[in-house]
Amino acid sequence: MNTLKLAAAALIATFSVSALAASAAERKFIRAGMGEGEVLFKIGKPDHEAMVRVVRGEPEEKTWTYFPHSRDPQTLTVLTLRAGVVDRVDRKIAR
Repeated sequence: MNTLKLAAAALIATFSVSALAASAAERKFIRAGMGEGEVLFKIGKPDHEAMVRVVRGEPEEKTWTYFPHSRDPQTLTVLTLRAGVVDRVDRKIAR
């Protein structure tokens, strides 16, 4: 029984790692105009989220930051979302 649980855990870990690697490769395809849900589906949750502007009656603005990944170790990706839609994509290269 323990062997079965161990095998299942290994299988889940393998698929999780490949999903993370794929999402890092997809970061370069994020464009202005994409919806929040589409971004989450393609590259997953951000590593950091910050509210930029929250005023009653106006669209909410926030930033999502994706830290460098082993498949792209020099690129920091920052998305600015306004009313749930990508407004700006900034990619910062750190050498």
